[in-house]
Amino acid sequence: MKNVVVIGGGTGLSTLLKGLKLFPINITAIVTVADDGASTGRLREEFDIPAVGDLRNILASLSDNESLIEKLLQYRFNTYSDLDKHAVGNLLLTAMYNITGSLTSSMDALAKIFNIKGRVLPVSEDKAILVAHTTDGEIIEGESKITKAGKSIDYIEYKEPVKVTNDVLDAINNADLIIVGIGSLYTSIIPNLLPNEIKDALMASTAKKMYICNIMSEHGETDGFKVSDCIKQINKYVGKDFIDIVLANSKMVPLEVLKIYSMEQSSQIMLDSDEVKNMGVELIKSNLLYVNNNQVRHDYIKTAMEVFRYLMKGYK
Repeated sequence: MKNVVVIGGGTGLSTLLKGLKLFPINITAIVTVADDGASTGRLREEFDIPAVGDLRNILASLSDNESLIEKLLQYRFNTYSDLDKHAVGNLLLTAMYNITGSLTSSMDALAKIFNIKGRVLPVSEDKAILVAHTTDGEIIEGESKITKAGKSIDYIEYKEPVKVTNDVLDAINNADLIIVGIGSLYTSIIPNLLPNEIKDALMASTAKKMYICNIMSEHGETDGFKVSDCIKQINKYVGKDFIDIVLANSKMVPLEVLKIYSMEQSSQIMLDSDEVKNMGVELIKSNLLYVNNNQVRHDYIKTAMEVFRYLMKGYK
């Protein structure tokens, strides 16, 4: 079976993996550890551990018994005690981290318990702190504050350098296909691409690199972006011509849904096919749109099918 490495974080990555696990491939998810909001942020501060929130989401999406496991891991307590608003999955990961002393070991242990298809790897064992430099000169520290600020981002970096785990580098070296996305550009995707070790490994890899572009923009991160703009930003952080292929949605979002998103200063990321092709990037466009309760998502079956179809082309 082909080895597929997926890099990202957040709900977008969970959606993609939910589809990919249905196909005969070996999956490794490399996940950001810069989250510092809500339950995750409280646990980081109290127990001095790396972020566990995104890892929890990925565990749930790759479980064979997805519905039940997801309900368990995502369940949040509603109480007057210190447990209030804590997610069960975050508490399990914190407990396992205290037992093993390693996020990687914790994920491997919980993967066995929950019968996970594939492997989930934190990009680093370090307690990463994300810093954004905005176009108006402000410096914002912490992923949750960056997201809430909604300010136009000039560039991001870590407050202190983070070390990439050997497991992550080995996964990249053995990959047949490397996928970047789906996810927030500056707070879910690019944080995984900042360490020099990972940049070097990605550029040295002979695997094709595919970017799966978001359907909607996010205020402060991708305002007014087209598909080519997202690719250019990723290439800027990793290296020239890093992205080989882009998988993009070709279906227009319904007008009534766009009006709702416009209230959050979000719009559809338009596909500029000619510019993408001029960049030398192979374009795969397909109707990937799924709308549920006026929320725009990728259709996880269609998206995974396009990835698997590409894999089966035998590009090597």
